[in-house]
Amino acid sequence: MELINNLSIGFEAAFTLQNLIYAFVGCLLGTLIGVLPGIGPLATIAMLLPATYALPPVAALIALAGIYYGSQYGGSTTAILVNLPGESSSVVTVIDGHQMAKNGRGGPALAAAGLGSFFAGCVGTLLIAAFAPPLTELAFKFGPAEYFSLMVLGLIGAVVLASGSLLKAICMIILGLLLGLVGTDVNSGVARYSFDIPELTDGISFIAIAMGIFGYGEIIANLSKPDEERQVFAAEVKGLWPTKQDFRDMAPAVLRGTALGCSLGILPGGGSLLSAFASYTLEKKMRLRPGEIEFGKGNIRGVAGPESANNAGAQASFIPLLTLGIPGNPVMALMVGAMTIHNIQPGPQVMTSNPELFWGLIASMWIGNLMLVILNLPLIGMWVKLLSIPYRWLFPAIVLFCAIGVYSTNNNTFDVWMVAVFGVIGYAFIKLGCEPAPLLLGLILGPMMEENLRRALLLSRGDWSVLVTRPISASLLVAAAVLLVIVLLPAVRSTREEAFVEEG
Repeated sequence: MELINNLSIGFEAAFTLQNLIYAFVGCLLGTLIGVLPGIGPLATIAMLLPATYALPPVAALIALAGIYYGSQYGGSTTAILVNLPGESSSVVTVIDGHQMAKNGRGGPALAAAGLGSFFAGCVGTLLIAAFAPPLTELAFKFGPAEYFSLMVLGLIGAVVLASGSLLKAICMIILGLLLGLVGTDVNSGVARYSFDIPELTDGISFIAIAMGIFGYGEIIANLSKPDEERQVFAAEVKGLWPTKQDFRDMAPAVLRGTALGCSLGILPGGGSLLSAFASYTLEKKMRLRPGEIEFGKGNIRGVAGPESANNAGAQASFIPLLTLGIPGNPVMALMVGAMTIHNIQPGPQVMTSNPELFWGLIASMWIGNLMLVILNLPLIGMWVKLLSIPYRWLFPAIVLFCAIGVYSTNNNTFDVWMVAVFGVIGYAFIKLGCEPAPLLLGLILGPMMEENLRRALLLSRGDWSVLVTRPISASLLVAAAVLLVIVLLPAVRSTREEAFVEEG
C-alpha cells in the first residue's frame, strides 16, 4: 500500500506538462546520441550538464535520466543496421543484430531490441520502487566508517568490472583520487595542490574533466580516423513485426536478460555494459532448438537478451545512487554531479526530504520507456538518415556547444581551457587503450571517501580499528578483499578477459 502511495506522489510530480516535455526531450536527445556513433551517453550527459543548471531539480534529473536510457535504445539501432555500436553496451548487439539486418530481417531485430528494452526497463523501474525504501532504511544505519568502507567496495568493484586491463583500471582510479585531492582541505580550510591558481582552490571542475575526457577526447579520436572509417552504410528495413516463432524464441531470452541486468546493474561498476556481455554469454550457453539459426549468424536471442539486459542494468544502477548516494558507474557519477549542482546531497535523506524528486524520477522512467518505444520503432527511417550527416559539420557544433556550456556554469574562461586540456588527455587515454570511466568514479568518490575517513577517525580519536570493529563496515571491507582476491586468481582473470572480447 505504501508503494502505491509513493508511486502516486511520483506520477503526480512526473505528469506535469513541464516534466513530460523534459522527459521527451531527454529521450529524444538520448536516442539521437545513441544513433550517432562515437559520442555515447557519458559524453552527452557531460556536455548537457551545464544546460540543466537553470532547470528545476526534478526536471533536470528527469531529462538526464531520459538521455541515459534513450542512448541505450538508440545505440542498438546503429548496431543492427550499420554494424556500428552507438555506445559501448551495444557492442554485443552487433554480432547477431547486423547479421539479421543483412539477411533482410532488420525490422524484427529492431522490434526485438525495442520491445525487450521496454519490458526490461519497466521491470527495472518496478525493482527500484520496491527496493528503494528498505535500502534507504538500512542506509540510515550507516556512519562515516560504513560509508568509507562502502566506497572502497565501490572502487574495487569498478576495477573488477571495468573492461580491459586491470592494471590500467587501477591506474585510472588512482589518477581520479589524486585529481580529487586538488582544492581546499576539508578540515583545515587550507588550499592543497592549487599552485596559487585561485580557480583551483575549489578543486578541478568536475564538468570540465567529464566534458574534456569524454566529449572532446572522443571528437579528437574520431577526427584522427580517415574519412572512409567515419562513413556508414545502412541496411534497409522492410517489415518491422517479428514472427510468432521469433516471439517464442525471444520471450525467455528477454526474461533471462532482464533478471541478469537487474542483478548486475546494482553492483558497483556493473551497469549496462557488463549485463549485455553476461546475457550474450548465457544465451550462447543455452541449447539451440532444432532448426534455430546459430549464434553469430543472426539469432534473435542474441539481440533480445543483451538489449533487455543492458536496459535493465541501466535502470537498476539508479538503486545505489538513490538509496546510498553512491554512484555505481560513470553515468551515475555524472548524476551525482547534477544533484550537487542543484544543492541536493545524494543519499538516503533524499527520499524523506525531497519525495517529489525521488519518486518523480522513478515514475518518469516508466513514462520515458513508453516514449522510447513510440520514438524508436516508427521513426527508424529518420534515425538512419541522421547517419548521413558529415562528421565535419557535426563536430564543430559539438565543440562550440561544450565551450558555451562549460563557460556558462561559472562565467569563467579558465574552465574552457581546462576542458581543452582534458580533451587532449582523453585522446591520450584512447590511444593508450585506457578506459577513462574509472577515473570519473575515483574523482567523485575520492573527496567523499576522504571526508568520511577523517570524520570516522575524529569520532574514534584516531583509532583505525573503528573500520573493522563496526559490523557493517567490517563486512563491506571483507567483501572488497574477497572481490580483489577472486579477480587476481589466474583462472578468473583469463575468463574475465575472454568475456570482454566476446565480440569477435
